Amino acid sequence: MSILAQIVADQRIEISLKKQVVSAAQLRSMPLYNRNTISFSKGIKNTSLGIVAEHKRRSPSKPHIRLQSRAAEVAQGYEKAGVAAMSVLTNNQYFGGSIEDLLLARSACNLPLLRKEFVVDTYQIHEAKAYGADAILLIAACLQPSEIQELAQTANDIGLDVLLEIHNKEELDKSPLDFVQVVGVNNRNLNDFSVSLETSVSLAKHIPSNKVKISESGISSHKAIKTLLEVGFDGFLMGEHFMLHDSPGNAAEEFIKTFTI
Repeated sequence: MSILAQIVADQRIEISLKKQVVSAAQLRSMPLYNRNTISFSKGIKNTSLGIVAEHKRRSPSKPHIRLQSRAAEVAQGYEKAGVAAMSVLTNNQYFGGSIEDLLLARSACNLPLLRKEFVVDTYQIHEAKAYGADAILLIAACLQPSEIQELAQTANDIGLDVLLEIHNKEELDKSPLDFVQVVGVNNRNLNDFSVSLETSVSLAKHIPSNKVKISESGISSHKAIKTLLEVGFDGFLMGEHFMLHDSPGNAAEEFIKTFTI
């Protein structure tokens, strides 16, 4: 079983247990559920670099990124730095995050927040809204086209933007984009975890022009961003590069401040 398949299997078990504790109806009654969301897609388009800075403590390939980081503190730093949006990893078992990290980030900043999670059930979308998210991630590699359509429409219906993540043209071609605002190209190979920006470069021209385009993984230099801007990307999801610093916010601020075309 691949690591992605294992994560999804574990996720389905967790969701089943969560539903027994907090129902979807209870999530919809939580105070943040009815807040007016901030547009994730417009946040990316309305800043010069469109940087989506991530809060990530660890990953399957890197078990020690910043295990003791505080989501609220990181969120404040990112907002001060002038990033377009913030991605909050909420998966605990594989990434050391939690849904409470999303809530803490929401309490600390006014950035558009992406819930970065392996979403396979509409319950997770209502949970994301209840804890302060403005957008959700859908990963084409672990969803059928009909699931992408259902999940994306559910998100749009409650005011959330959708970031659809793809790894190749086959995933892009099979995915319905009716309710997707942002298409993200993940440069990481799921089989061997290698990273190549060429993945984004080669796919850029195939993404519909009416979708916001972002590149994900392996982006850590001004040179990389310049290359990707030239082929039409609007934004860049950056996680490890900032989180490996003692102050992710200061690292993001310095990166943005020193960027020149």
